[in-house]
Amino acid sequence: MGSGIWSTDVYDAADRYRRSTGTSAFAYSDSGARTVHPALDPRDAHRESRDSAEHPESLAIAVLFDVTGSMRAVPTVLQRKLPQLLGLLQRKGYARDPQIMFGAIGDATCDRVPLQIGQFESDNRMDDDLGRIVLEGGGGGQRTESYELALYFMARHTSIDCYEKRGRRGYLFIIGDEMAYDRVKAREIRRLIGDRYAEDVPLRGIVAETRRMYDTYYLLPAGSSYAGSRTVLGFWRDLLGQNTIEVDDLDAVCETIALTVGLGEGTIDLAAGLDDLAAAGSEATGTVSRALATVHAAGPAISGGRLPAPGGTDRIHRL
Repeated sequence: MGSGIWSTDVYDAADRYRRSTGTSAFAYSDSGARTVHPALDPRDAHRESRDSAEHPESLAIAVLFDVTGSMRAVPTVLQRKLPQLLGLLQRKGYARDPQIMFGAIGDATCDRVPLQIGQFESDNRMDDDLGRIVLEGGGGGQRTESYELALYFMARHTSIDCYEKRGRRGYLFIIGDEMAYDRVKAREIRRLIGDRYAEDVPLRGIVAETRRMYDTYYLLPAGSSYAGSRTVLGFWRDLLGQNTIEVDDLDAVCETIALTVGLGEGTIDLAAGLDDLAAAGSEATGTVSRALATVHAAGPAISGGRLPAPGGTDRIHRL
């Protein structure tokens, strides 16, 4: 729900303890678990990002990543670089009250744990959610994973105050290297999420629903199985346009996410964001510059375009 405040000291203390005891940051997965952790189970679940006295202007940011095949390294990078991500978002003022959700995506046709969804958090519980993810490493081997099932959950099983109260979309980042299936299958929805629908849901329809609530990005990192694939890139660019981003260094994913949020919120321009990275000693400046060049070139993050907001009133949205 997003209460509490992130503490780098708490993160560092937990990291030191794990190192001293030889404990993995992904102890649940390393224990041999092959079922979804109860805290990340999407069945009959609903995730919320809510305002509070502590966080009066909550901003929902969801980061969902493929954990099949070569993509199993992504959560390790995210866990290691959480302080940098939160530092840019909070200390640099890119977003006042970010609430971050982590989740994992597999293949519902063959994986034991094809969908894992954490909660929106403002404090160190987001690190706990990362540690509960099963790094399955399976996948279907057909250049497709169940991204559409994750999109369905985000569209129909999340509630976010930034949108419902202020007409401001949240952010959804999907990190992967394959294509989605062409529809959300009713039988998979019933089995994994619990909704009972008689018909499948077309992919384009669920993408449109998701994008109404979230600025949605697909990040394709270097080193993954289909990095650079024209087929995969073309598939996602057809769905998301300029929001399909190639990242030529997996280590730069957190910085790319942070600057994308800053650009979207209008709190920085690309040059200022790159200066912040350089000042922080980041080695990702070149990668982030290349990754976001097309997004930055598309124009200002805030537009005068208006879309109907919940309740029938019109409010300003980002494109």
